[in-house]
Amino acid sequence: MLQADCTGARPTPAFVSLWQSPQQARGAWAPEEHRMAATTTDNTAWQRCCLQGLALLLTTVLLLLAPTQVRAALPTGNAVTDSGALLRNALPMEQEELRVVQHALEGSSDDLRAKRWSPLQKKVRRARRQLAKGSGAIAAAAVARDVTIDNRLDRVADGIIAMEAAAREQDRDDFIAARRQALAAIGEIEAAFVDGFPFDIPEEYAALPRLLGRAQVKLHTTRGDLVAEVDGYNAPLTAGAYVDLVRRGFYDGLGFNRAEAFYVLQTGDPEGDAEGFVDPQTRQLRTVPLEIRVPQEPQPFYNLTFEDLGLYKAEPVLPFSARGTLGWAHSNTALDDGSSQFFFFLAEPELTPAGLNLIDGRFAAFGYVVDGMDVLDTLTADDLILEASVIRGEQYFRQHG
Repeated sequence: MLQADCTGARPTPAFVSLWQSPQQARGAWAPEEHRMAATTTDNTAWQRCCLQGLALLLTTVLLLLAPTQVRAALPTGNAVTDSGALLRNALPMEQEELRVVQHALEGSSDDLRAKRWSPLQKKVRRARRQLAKGSGAIAAAAVARDVTIDNRLDRVADGIIAMEAAAREQDRDDFIAARRQALAAIGEIEAAFVDGFPFDIPEEYAALPRLLGRAQVKLHTTRGDLVAEVDGYNAPLTAGAYVDLVRRGFYDGLGFNRAEAFYVLQTGDPEGDAEGFVDPQTRQLRTVPLEIRVPQEPQPFYNLTFEDLGLYKAEPVLPFSARGTLGWAHSNTALDDGSSQFFFFLAEPELTPAGLNLIDGRFAAFGYVVDGMDVLDTLTADDLILEASVIRGEQYFRQHG
């Protein structure tokens, strides 16, 4: 059985290798250098450098101006790096007035970090007006869909009022707490607006477990507890395989077979000769197809990368843009041989933006750490998962189609 390799070198058995090392990956995906013939025999190195730089600049401009084939569902602007925001945006529900308020509140982060209190107050006031304008439509939609939202709109309004007060007092902690309250209430309303499972899973995968909603899993480790929310709405087979293995106790007692600081922390490699989960009924290795959903598509793509699809600038519904993103591992030689190993993505989103990193579109994200990031940051190859358990959403699990 392969031991953990934290050096960045590729292990010999291809299956356990998640992907190329960062150095290998950069080399594999680096654009070919532009080579320009000298126009005269006395061209200087400086002139050649300038011409190369101009060519590179023109290439970059053309790439930026090229049309994007698929529009991301996330709000425009900087990449969303908050796991809560990513999960809210990924909910399959269409209530525009609620989304407008949600994105307005989430969009306050940059001003808050820079302590731009005056613009922050204006944004919060605008969000309050947007809520007042849209509350009637939200309430009417709830009645039409027989959705009970109770006092959640009042909680949103109270949170926004508290945000205004905190912005006036320039109190960062109170502002964050009030925003968390308002966004939590918005998330609860949006979850209530989800009308069943959004698509049919292909019949060829009928034998595989699936998660037809969302669930939370607690990992009790040697460093403490962390909680991850897994999203069956957008990765039902991946999330279903994961929840199934958690319920079976598969991960209990396993260590981390790959631990690379600021990159990935991987587990799920069982002891013995098996390369993953062997179904006790069939005695066969169970594998899960690569599963990635793109905004505006009715269902995920299976066993196809973004390169295969020609979606070079697309962003998946569940992007690797937050520390603690859960990803499903597969080998370097196949897309459908992932069985039990998963990883936590640890790279800083600012250095690896969604849609522009080496992970999105090549591996399936299926959830995010929502509590215990401080624990995740301390885990190493010397630690263990003592116990994994489903703490919410188990009712959405199905053993097969």
